[in-house]
Amino acid sequence: MDRLRALEHFVAVADAGSFVKAARRLRTSTAAVSRGVSQLEEHLGARLLNRTTRTLSLTEIGRGFLDRSRELLTGLGEAEQFAASSARVTGKLRVSVPQSYGVLRLAPLWPTFLARNPGLTMEVVLKDRLVDLVDEGFDLAVRISRQQDSSMISRRLSTERLRLCASPRYLARHAAPKRPADLARHRVVSYTLLASGDAWSFETPRGPESVKVTPCFETNSGDVCRTLALAGTGVVLQPDMLVGADLKSRSLVELLPDCRAPEFGVFAVYPSRKFLSAKVKAVVDFLAEALG
Repeated sequence: MDRLRALEHFVAVADAGSFVKAARRLRTSTAAVSRGVSQLEEHLGARLLNRTTRTLSLTEIGRGFLDRSRELLTGLGEAEQFAASSARVTGKLRVSVPQSYGVLRLAPLWPTFLARNPGLTMEVVLKDRLVDLVDEGFDLAVRISRQQDSSMISRRLSTERLRLCASPRYLARHAAPKRPADLARHRVVSYTLLASGDAWSFETPRGPESVKVTPCFETNSGDVCRTLALAGTGVVLQPDMLVGADLKSRSLVELLPDCRAPEFGVFAVYPSRKFLSAKVKAVVDFLAEALG
């Protein structure tokens, strides 16, 4: 017995006051409706309807069961509507992004995304720490990393390369380094959230080289690192998104250009691929297109 279908038959009969009208409303046969109600009564071991050739009425059990059956069918309908709406790009989307990346790379993209998806509202939270997507209620996070959390689903959006640089003002007072080891004697402005800390690694023509730098200034903000570099305070290791324009304008000078600093992937991260909502898929596809 299809219990859900039998419940629909019972409620329809109770509402319509007859098997014939219920069958017409459900677009099925009278025999099918009668069979469904009978099977339901047999399954429950209780009579729900009093039937005579001329009248149809609910039993006492039938009245109580009808109210609960209506609640169940109403709840199911609401659940189906919710699932259907999740298949459309609607609702609120909460996204966590790194501070500088969110301002420089992503903020200019959001107007286009919202114009394409007018049924969406967005909350973008800028944080330089790893948020717990599930516990903190985020649909998606954009993360910059060399390696992703295996417990999450991720999609690579783009790449950010780190650039070693300093201002002409700083280089007028300090000889430019000729190899990574020379950085140990330089004034360094350090980004404290760099995974490797103060051990800076490079791929050089001679192979991999690493140097332990001694910061004169430390901060968890890449924007602050850039500001101090422009002021001539010291050498920085920062991504293209922060210093690319300064290198083009020559406000900063790239050091050791033949030594390649690490590259970091930019990833869209979300809890599960199963039943991925349309709004998350829409923003991931959009960012992959816009940034890739």
